[in-house]
This record gives sequence, structure tokens and C-alpha cells, in this order.
Amino acid sequence: MTEGGFSLARLGPTVYAPSLLYAVGMGSVLPVVALSARGLGASVATAALVITLIGIGSLMTNVPAALVTARFGERAAMIGAAAWAALGMAAALVAPALGGGVAGAGGAPASDGSAAPGLALFAAGILMIGMAGSVFNLARQSYLAEAVPVSHRARAMSMLGGTMRIGVFIGPFAGAAAMTWLGLPGAYWVGLAAMALAAAASVRVPELPGSGYDAVAPSAAAATGAGEWQGDGSGEGRPAEVPARPTIRSIAAGHARTLCTLGLGVVVIAAVRATRQAVIPLWAEQLGLDPATTALVYGLSGAVDMLVFYPAGKVMDVKGRVWVAVPCLAVMGVALTLLPFTAGTASLLLVAMLLGFGNGIGSGIVMTLGADHSPAAGRPQFLGLWRLLADIGVMAGPVVLSVVTGLASLAAGVWAVAALSFVGAGLFGYFIPRTPPPAAARRR
Repeated sequence: MTEGGFSLARLGPTVYAPSLLYAVGMGSVLPVVALSARGLGASVATAALVITLIGIGSLMTNVPAALVTARFGERAAMIGAAAWAALGMAAALVAPALGGGVAGAGGAPASDGSAAPGLALFAAGILMIGMAGSVFNLARQSYLAEAVPVSHRARAMSMLGGTMRIGVFIGPFAGAAAMTWLGLPGAYWVGLAAMALAAAASVRVPELPGSGYDAVAPSAAAATGAGEWQGDGSGEGRPAEVPARPTIRSIAAGHARTLCTLGLGVVVIAAVRATRQAVIPLWAEQLGLDPATTALVYGLSGAVDMLVFYPAGKVMDVKGRVWVAVPCLAVMGVALTLLPFTAGTASLLLVAMLLGFGNGIGSGIVMTLGADHSPAAGRPQFLGLWRLLADIGVMAGPVVLSVVTGLASLAAGVWAVAALSFVGAGLFGYFIPRTPPPAAARRR
């Protein structure tokens, strides 16, 4: 991982370690949020709504996250976000004391009358976790965009995406081990510890020169050639102008073309990825597979996903972003098209692994494109808007699947998402420049 005098390994203890810990904390609680809500008296519908609070918290905090990061700097934002997530975990742990306790393995509500205060506090804690994720993710992306040479940017972002995948993969096992001794609260104790460690590890993140509000002057951006690199469909790019005093509004206006073209592709890829997590277990259920087999298929798909993130990042750095972005969506589109034709465990496993491969080669692509097109002055504000588009896709994808499935069938819903994936491949193929960013070419 050392090329051209720059080593990604040096970022391990400072950026990737906090990210891994944060992902472990998230992964430990995600499988048990619904069960915890049920134990506090929530109906099935309400428990499902509580799960969405993570996404809602992230969606509503993307723009404030940009302002916080621009004002206080990336390191402070990461520390504060991890600490805020730890408080959210603590709220989830305290909630049963107000609502009659956590349910047992069956998930039956503890009580009808006394659960409301505990459920409200639990929901607030889950919302806090979602809010923290928006700030933490934006801050570390902004940090890598500044700290890593453009020639290694895609590899750095792909490793960040891969680190998150590994952490979310480890988290449920750590939570399960703790629950063996502590019951359902054990998952939240793991989450609390992991978030606290992530906050502590983030203290070691070196402060970027001039970090904080108005740190990057427009003249400095012009001197370094930094700024947005916009593709126009011809494979050529042009540096965008940097506003004198960047605000969310000025960044949105100055980069409207990119946000409305490549940004639409970001919405699509986020929607397809969010739906991917649902279609495998749903189709497995339709085939009549037992939960253990379904979990095995899902786990092997995730394993393939985790294995290919670094090679994909190197391809992006050497050949260009389009060489990964388009195949990522095209492969997922093919896998989703084939999914309704599977008829048993073996065929479902092959398609699920193909789906995992397609998603895995796109590890870091959204963050890389965001960093490529963000201006040196106003980078956090741009990345906040970029993440807002991605979160819109995350929320919209399952809705598309649900609506089409309700109107027709699950197979039709899966094919609708497949069609969306091919549309996204076309958007990326047209609007992403065909060559690496010029700064990368100069460094090689």
C-alpha cells in the first residue's frame, strides 16, 4: 500500500481504526433495534418506524454536519460525533428502566401503559445514533479528501468503505457474544464501548493545517489547482470556480450541474444498495429457505463484498473512476435481473455472490466522486449536499421495491430495481470523466 512516496498504512491508526470501531458499534445494535422497541411496548409497525430513525437522523443532519465540520474541523467533528453516538447508546440502555425492561427472546412487549416513556427515550437514542453517523462519516471523508494525494484518493476511500463493511460484519458477532452474558442490553454495551473507543481514537487524528471555518482561502485553492473536476460527457473536465465565502446555498448554486447529473447517479446507486440488503432475504423466504440458510447466503454475499474493495480502488486511481462506477451498477443490475429466476439454494447463492461482487467493486465510489468534485474552499458544505443525495437514495430504494411489489409482485419489484441500476450505470458512464483527475496524472 506504499506507492509514490505515500503510504496508506500511516492512516491506519488515525483514520481507519476509529472508523472500524465506529462500524463495529453500529453493527452490534442494528440487528436488535426492532426487538428492543418491541420489548418496550412498540407495535410491529412502530418498531419498524424506530428502525428508520437511523436513516432519518442521518438525512436531517447532513447539512448541519457540513456546517459543524467547516466550523470546528474534521478531528473535532469526529470526536464529537462518536461521543454523541455513545450518548445515544446510553439512552437506549437507560430506556428499559423507564418502560418496564427489555423483552426476552420472543420480543413480547413488556407492558402497555408504562412503556411509553422508555420507548420515547429509546427512539431518541436511535435518532441520535443516526445523527452522529452523518457527522462522523462526512468528517472522515472530508479529512481523507484533504490529507491523501489525489493519486491515492480512490484507494483511500475504497479502504474506508471496506473498513466500514468489515466493522459492520464484526459488530453483530460481538453483540451476540455480549448478549450471551448480558441479554439484549449487551449489544448496546458493545455499541457504547465501541463508540467511546472511536471517540478516544479520533483524538489521535492529526489536525489538518488551517482546519476549521474559512480555513481554505480561495487564493490558496486557485494556487494549488484544487476545486471541482466536472465531467461533461465527453471525457473532459474543467475546474469549477470557488466561491469567495462558501455557504450551503452558494455551493449548491455553483455546483448545481454536478449535483443534478452525477448527483442523480449517487441517488440511484444508494437506492440500489439499500434495496440489495432486502431482496436476498425476501426472495429466500419466497423460495421457502429456512432462516439459517438465508443467513448463510447473505453472509457469503457480504464476504465477497469485503474481498474486492482495495483492487477496485487501485483501478479507479490508475484507470479512472468510470472503470469501476459503471461495472458496479451494471453487475448489480445483472444480478438483480437473474434473482427472480433462481429456484433453490445453489442458484440463489451464486446470484447473491454476484450481487456482493458488484457492490464490493464499488466500495468508496460515492465518497471518491464526492471528493473529486468538491471545491477546496467549501469542501464540507459540498460533501454535506453529496451525502444528502446518497441518503435520499437510501430512503427511496426500499420504497420503490415496496410499491412495485405491492402493485405487481416481488419479482417485478426486483426487476424495477434492476432497471434503476442500469439507468445509474448509464448516468455514470456519461457524466464521469473517462480519465483520472488531472492531478493524479501529474503525480504518476
